[in-house]
Amino acid sequence: MPDTMSPPPTVPVTNGAARVARDDRPTANGPAPRSRLLARLTSLTSVATVAAAGMIVVGVLAVVGGNYDKQVVHDQLAPQKIFFPAAGSPALLPGIKQYAGQQLLTGSQAKAYADKFINVHLSEVAGGKTYAQVSAAAIAAPKDQKLAAQKATLFQGETLRGLLLGGWGWSMIG
Repeated sequence: MPDTMSPPPTVPVTNGAARVARDDRPTANGPAPRSRLLARLTSLTSVATVAAAGMIVVGVLAVVGGNYDKQVVHDQLAPQKIFFPAAGSPALLPGIKQYAGQQLLTGSQAKAYADKFINVHLSEVAGGKTYAQVSAAAIAAPKDQKLAAQKATLFQGETLRGLLLGGWGWSMIG
């Protein structure tokens, strides 16, 4: 019965060292087949080609995704029929003059409208107090109609502002 624990056979090498015999040893035509494949797969040219192809695919997907995202933002804003004040209107504040009379359809317009129009008007509702501050005061004085009206206005304004800024954020991702 053969000894299963014996070391693998060795093949003498010309420099006097011994080498373990394997299936992937060099052939008369060059390196072993598995070594040639590994060398080919890891060559710099192959790696660069795969990386370039990957970047092209990612770039195409990014452009398609960005166009889709901007279209979705447009399609969500258009039905709201929000328009900037007309040119010459006293409601046309300095931060939004470039959009005078236009319909709000893009992320950059949404950000301008949220920050330079709604936010300015909200700061005038209750002397610069936030919704949270006015809401707390309205809870403490439930019969105060002025506080209730300010609370409702600030809530609606902050909600619209937040939604518009969300649309702007998604347009930036796109």
